[in-house]
Amino acid sequence: MARVIYRWQVASSNFEAFRDAWRRATNRIHESVAGAKGSFMLRSAEDSGEVLTIAKWDSIDEWKEFWGNNDNPEAMEEMRRLAKRISVEAFEDIEDHTR
Repeated sequence: MARVIYRWQVASSNFEAFRDAWRRATNRIHESVAGAKGSFMLRSAEDSGEVLTIAKWDSIDEWKEFWGNNDNPEAMEEMRRLAKRISVEAFEDIEDHTR
């Protein structure tokens, strides 16, 4: 398993639209892309404009295939229009003791 962490800067006036766009993109990717397991969203308690979206994938290779050679997959274009993506990092799951 792998997790991909996207860091975003979202203006407060765009937050609800961004959340809706993220929800649509996440569901569309999860339903149509091999290896995609969904995503969750976190918003900073100290800076409401800082948002993380964390996607779960079967493997980093499957995420890389989705990501392709372009830094803005079509499924995420609406999100990019509403917010500035600050960074993207992929991590391999080692252990998970959450319940």
